[in-house]
Amino acid sequence: MSLPSSAVKFHRILSQFPSELSFAFAYGSGVFQQAGASAGESENNMLDFVFAVDDSVSWHKRNLSKNRGHYSFLKYFGAKRINNVQNYGAGIYYNTLVPCSGRVIKYGVISTDALIEDLLCWKTLYVAGRLHKPVKILAQNENGKLQAALSSNLKSAITAAFLILPESFSEEDLYVQIAGLSYAGDFRMMIGEDKAKVMNIVKPNMLHFEKLYSNILQDCPQVVYKHQLGILEIDKSPEGQFAQLMALPRTLQQHITSLMDPPGKNRDVEEILLQVAHDPDCGLIVHQGISGIVRSSSLLQSAKTTLTAGESGFKKSMVYSMKKMYKMSKGLLRKS
Repeated sequence: MSLPSSAVKFHRILSQFPSELSFAFAYGSGVFQQAGASAGESENNMLDFVFAVDDSVSWHKRNLSKNRGHYSFLKYFGAKRINNVQNYGAGIYYNTLVPCSGRVIKYGVISTDALIEDLLCWKTLYVAGRLHKPVKILAQNENGKLQAALSSNLKSAITAAFLILPESFSEEDLYVQIAGLSYAGDFRMMIGEDKAKVMNIVKPNMLHFEKLYSNILQDCPQVVYKHQLGILEIDKSPEGQFAQLMALPRTLQQHITSLMDPPGKNRDVEEILLQVAHDPDCGLIVHQGISGIVRSSSLLQSAKTTLTAGESGFKKSMVYSMKKMYKMSKGLLRKS
């Protein structure tokens, strides 16, 4: 039986790289249709990938042998220095605007351990946030810890969305909220991304979101789905919100407590979260905590772009930025 053309395309691209991948996925507008874009436009969009590897230094060493031209001037310093740059900021190293198998691609390399930490703790929400949305998984080894972390990340996204949303909402409202978590506080949403990006991601991909989250929603005792009305209802009592706050990833809890705890008081995390659970602005506080995580990681990761953008780093980063600005202007024109 022949493989679908998309599977052949991704297999061909993956074959250009060292095979030691613990997890690999493709994401973004080149993989999933977005509202306002034609099918032909999606076919021409850059393809985005993330490769998780157990040993980043060894992987970069092999990739430098196969694909040296993908790297910026950092290739002259070797795999260890590239790994040092990778570990800075969001823990991911991107090669961008790379011609590969007839397409232009961008690929990020992250260590498996750093990925698991982000999924469980939301340390940066940089890759964990991408995995809140539908992605095309291309490779995955039998790593039980990674599997559990991927599942935990989706549950955390639902919990955070529940805290931000009102008592009743539609399934689309839920997925829009989840898809927007990783954009909260991201300065690129103000200067370079289409403002309608989140809605454009969700609307054409409702079935993909349902597939990703339906089992978690069915097993969640805090939500009631009123099918005839098409709405979900959640427990917004202080007790219900406290249980949700206690289930949030550690880094988000820390950001929330730093917002609420004046310097020098050093109150217990549980005590502060109980206060937040009783606060009418509980959802806003959670959103501010998420914004704090995303803001710092997106700034640090963007600062790495000129170092990692390829053979002519500045030129490539300028081309990439101009493409983002073009997409934003198209979004504004659609609104007007």
